[in-house]
Amino acid sequence: MEKDVLKKIEVLTASAKYDISCASSGTTRKSQPGKLGSTSGWGICHSFTEDGRCVSLLKIMLTNYCIFDCAYCINRKSNDIPRTALTPQELIDLTMEFYRRNYIEGLFISSGIMRNPDYTMERMLKVVKDLRTVHRFNGYIHMKSIPGASRELVQEAGLYADRLSVNIEIPTEQNLKLLAPDKSYESIYRPMGYIQQGVLESAEERRKYRSAPRFAPAGQSTQMIVGATSENDQTILGLSAALYQRQGMKRVYYSGYIPINNDRRLPVVKEAPLVRENRLYQADWLMRFYQFGVNEIVDEQHPNLDLDIDPKLSWALRHPEAFPVDVNTADYAQILRIPGIGVKSAQLIVASRKYSRLTAQSLAKIGVVMKRAQYFITCHELPMYTIHEATPGYLRELLSEKRTDALPQQLYFPFSQSVVV
Repeated sequence: MEKDVLKKIEVLTASAKYDISCASSGTTRKSQPGKLGSTSGWGICHSFTEDGRCVSLLKIMLTNYCIFDCAYCINRKSNDIPRTALTPQELIDLTMEFYRRNYIEGLFISSGIMRNPDYTMERMLKVVKDLRTVHRFNGYIHMKSIPGASRELVQEAGLYADRLSVNIEIPTEQNLKLLAPDKSYESIYRPMGYIQQGVLESAEERRKYRSAPRFAPAGQSTQMIVGATSENDQTILGLSAALYQRQGMKRVYYSGYIPINNDRRLPVVKEAPLVRENRLYQADWLMRFYQFGVNEIVDEQHPNLDLDIDPKLSWALRHPEAFPVDVNTADYAQILRIPGIGVKSAQLIVASRKYSRLTAQSLAKIGVVMKRAQYFITCHELPMYTIHEATPGYLRELLSEKRTDALPQQLYFPFSQSVVV
């Protein structure tokens, strides 16, 4: 590989590292004769950054030149940083060479905006299209759609990429205009709508004709920056819920604001709010898989997530009237809301109790985290010490991730011979 290309790779991969919306799960494409590679339905994530973010693909920008001047972006035009660009053919050759060497199993391609959105989109599309049609590349491809790109280019991109994404970045349009004056919600939501329409039309066509081409089979995703502006968690999660319901979004990513630019429009912080970012992911999981509504997780009285305990435990402590739950008789939706019980455990509980009465030992074998769940459930062998006897305030201290050593490690109750640890 030429030294010039290696230098470009070093610059462009560094420029792409702040975009985390590149998970590779969501689609399956089996190995086929005459084609190179395959895509597993479980995703191809196999490496992680120092802060725990998954980097599973060749994540690279076509160029870090950009005509926009977004306050939070390392690649904004006013920054004095090394600039370079790969030609479409250089990126195609690079992807194929890395794949043959078993360095990667797929590609995540994004780009700074050169000249205008359509010009940039055309160059990215050439990379993806040639990989599929010329080189018969059958691995995973995630392509960023440029805000403001035309319908024709977005629709063609969906025929070759597994997933498309358009980053919202800032949760409210007012703050987006403040930090990114060259962007608007209209330019972001328009390509989102094109992608959603393409997915729906493709699904309808495939119901009629099995051989109809698939459009972005892994759907679309987006990313929001957390902490760069003043929005609370209620605003952020409300927007996420709307995107899941109205735009058919497969995944919303939350990126803790990293102070990389000196700009008076940005807050002064020492480090990224990673705990808040993690809590938002947990709340997002509750909305997607645990049948929680956004107004149950955050509301006017509690507009921000508790940083010391996870959102599910926080909800349980605010609603002691919903507990304890008898795991031998409660329905699936009730069991899902018990702290310490996940989706798989809830499914196993519902299936297992058809054959025998569940006990504390059987719950532990199923995978229930009894350290948490014991205060919110009842079953044949558990002591009658629940959230009502312990009180929500005490349980919050006991189960908090910032628990102090001053709390007692064991509790003895006069009405029970059991010791709760």
